[in-house]
Amino acid sequence: MPARPLVLYPDPRLKTPCAPIEAFDETVRAWAEDLLASMDAAPPRTVGIAAPQVGILSRLAIVDTSRNPKHPDGHGLLILVNPIIIAAEGEQIFREGCLSLPDYTANIRRSQKVTVRAADLSGQSLVIDAEGFEAVVLQHEIDHLDGLLFLDRVANVKTDLFRRKNA
Repeated sequence: MPARPLVLYPDPRLKTPCAPIEAFDETVRAWAEDLLASMDAAPPRTVGIAAPQVGILSRLAIVDTSRNPKHPDGHGLLILVNPIIIAAEGEQIFREGCLSLPDYTANIRRSQKVTVRAADLSGQSLVIDAEGFEAVVLQHEIDHLDGLLFLDRVANVKTDLFRRKNA
């Protein structure tokens, strides 16, 4: 499947909560392939993408922290249908970027550990326990599905939001 064009801020689709996926059919599998192709076409070390970032307003996200050599641990490729965070604990601050806001990064406060419930592409239930970097990426992508951007979580724009050096 071809990479889809990225939806960039301030497109209102990025602020729209996504609908749950009801049918685990060929359409959803095609969307997942499009998301993977779009992730592959993105800058190196891209570790996550959510459906609204390519204009699909459904609860589908992909996370693969193994694409970043600084963070080789984790579950590898996760294709998540209807993911929700069911438990969270601890606190950490990470510098986050986003494909939909390519010119900025920000220091964002997130949970240190999360438990995510989702389904795979066949509708089988998944429960993922993640911590550290992988927990941050999961929270970031699930935020997209809820119509939230990392900008919405910036505590102080003057001290925590940064223009990318290569922008």
